[in-house]
Amino acid sequence: MISFTETCRVSFRAIISNKMRSGLAMLGIVIGVGAVIAMLALGAGATAQIKSVMSSMGSNLLVIRPGTVTSGGIRIGAGSVPSLTLDDAKAIKAECPSVEEVLAQFNGSAQIVYGNQNWSTQVTGVTVGVFVVNDWKLTSGRPFTDQDMRSATKVAILGSTVARELFGYSDPVGEIIRIKKIPFQVIGVLESRGNQAGGGIRTT
Repeated sequence: MISFTETCRVSFRAIISNKMRSGLAMLGIVIGVGAVIAMLALGAGATAQIKSVMSSMGSNLLVIRPGTVTSGGIRIGAGSVPSLTLDDAKAIKAECPSVEEVLAQFNGSAQIVYGNQNWSTQVTGVTVGVFVVNDWKLTSGRPFTDQDMRSATKVAILGSTVARELFGYSDPVGEIIRIKKIPFQVIGVLESRGNQAGGGIRTT
């Protein structure tokens, strides 16, 4: 019966006598194991990113869109008719005790101008509930307030991309921008949200 020591000696001798074959076998093992580890890491990273995106959207978020309209026998999709009002949002918050917060918003796009700089982006009119509903955080400035809503103050919060394109790396809080020729004061800058919609402008 061959002892373990003798087996190791024979194996080592075989490796030494076939250096090229042994080296290629070891290289294949290393590449194979490395590829498996890399694929597992990529899969875990993608899963974590998807979970993060879904979490930021909110698992308890209910979206209500305006109704549809039929024109010339063609039924246009949801959101084609602005049938919802700010009073509807107020009524939902007042009459639905299970609703923690309500966000009313209106989406559009415009050319934003500051000095000799301009940037085309999405512009969203929102209510103060936007920070709770979307879990948004600011890197500078302040959020919208109920007073801003009541007095219809022309204030805006910039997404990180717009802030960088118009102001470089300077803090834009307190500066005046123009949205469709209407002046708005910048009161805050949103925290970067990666490839999510954080690059636009939110106004009251």
